[in-house]
Amino acid sequence: MKSLSGLDGSFLHLETPETPMHVGSLYLFDLPPGYKRDFYAEIRRLLAHSLDLAPLYRRRLAEMPLHFANPVWADGGAVELDYHVRRVRLARPGTRVQLERCTARLHAQLMDRRRPLWEVHVIEGLKSGQAAFYMKVHHAVLDGAAGVALARALFDVGPQPGRKAVAARSVPARAERPGVVSLAGAALRHDAAQYVKFVRHLPDVFRILAGIVKSSGGGSDPGPSPLRQNFSFGPKTPLNVAITAERGFAGVSVPLAEARAIAASQEAKLNDVVLALCSGALRRYLAHRGGIPKKPLIATMPISLRETGNTEFSTQATLSLVSLASNIADPLRRLRAIRDASGAMKSVARSAQSVIPTDFPSIGVPWLVGGLASLYGKTKLASAIPPIANVVISNVPGPQETLYAAGLPMRAYFPLSIVEHGLGVNITVMSYAGSLDFGIVAARKAMPDPRKLAQALLEAHEELKQRSLPQPEAAAKRKRAVKRITASSQS
Repeated sequence: MKSLSGLDGSFLHLETPETPMHVGSLYLFDLPPGYKRDFYAEIRRLLAHSLDLAPLYRRRLAEMPLHFANPVWADGGAVELDYHVRRVRLARPGTRVQLERCTARLHAQLMDRRRPLWEVHVIEGLKSGQAAFYMKVHHAVLDGAAGVALARALFDVGPQPGRKAVAARSVPARAERPGVVSLAGAALRHDAAQYVKFVRHLPDVFRILAGIVKSSGGGSDPGPSPLRQNFSFGPKTPLNVAITAERGFAGVSVPLAEARAIAASQEAKLNDVVLALCSGALRRYLAHRGGIPKKPLIATMPISLRETGNTEFSTQATLSLVSLASNIADPLRRLRAIRDASGAMKSVARSAQSVIPTDFPSIGVPWLVGGLASLYGKTKLASAIPPIANVVISNVPGPQETLYAAGLPMRAYFPLSIVEHGLGVNITVMSYAGSLDFGIVAARKAMPDPRKLAQALLEAHEELKQRSLPQPEAAAKRKRAVKRITASSQS
């Protein structure tokens, strides 16, 4: 048995039919001309050979009696690939829009908690001649960084399949069913350890909180600091409403090299450019749907708490708030404002990293959190109260080499994540093989057509590129002008 952390368990308790708590990825692969093999059979074979590479494939939840505490992970025994790996064929003509709608429909469906919490859907019939598969895993199992580690374990780094080291072990034919005494003992031991840890960290918590108050301008310094700009309610927008289960999805890519060049030109980080692109896209989108709010939009942004080299399959992240400076019309000024606000928040996160909990006591938590999550959705409070944040934005560093499955190159790696009541849009970005792949997941109630936001994102990228990077046409004009001036001076 393995105990779920408090953070992993919370994703189970927050789940409702309207708010599934799994994350996913849509992978696009190029098929060579005259491809005769069965792509579904190839992916199924790949997964069958990978079952012992990651424990999540066999993990199954063992619930506590009366759900009084977090469940534990137990070995689920043999995996039923017929259930976990499924085939989907798009109707003709098999357009990109059809692919995105199919993915959105799959992403909206809850997973069966009686089985290991992962599914793969192989999608065929694309007009582009490509093939795709969508994989979803419950957030109680992993976060974005662990998802990248899973992809590295599953896929190859070249057309020829490589040999992957697998630890030899026996696989039980049946799932383990821990007894009531074992489950209760595991919960009590886990919570006792968490209370001891909490008491030990109390002095550090008070010291860090005092530092945050001082750096946010809570002392004698006049005027708001970059840090304080992040701690403000966001404006009310059409994105911040109580939602239903229907989802929309759109994927869009921009060149990673261009985004890095924009960042370098403004002494910013790549993540600042990602936030600026999302801010510019949301400005464009909202301009035609009620107008651009006078107050800046606020993004909630996961910050990884993983130490370098940690690839454990669990969630090790915390959420922060960052101003998107969306009230600033000029794209470069907006990027610099985001850079300052994001930098201040990251500085706080680094100083507090050692005491931010990813685990905490869980006895009684399933009743409390589950009840509150259900009540929050039924009362539609999210449509009435001011939003703490307007949108979720996450930037996940991914593999920079091209990955392969069954000898086929992966051309896109679009991540899909979670939306909630009051947070109807999630933009997750994966840097992969020279590209920034944006996965936009939206509740239909908040954003009926996320493809419009994807188009606005491309326009925001082009605007920022035009303003911050030297353009070839402009450089050619300057060169011709210099030649004319030189010729006239010599004549």
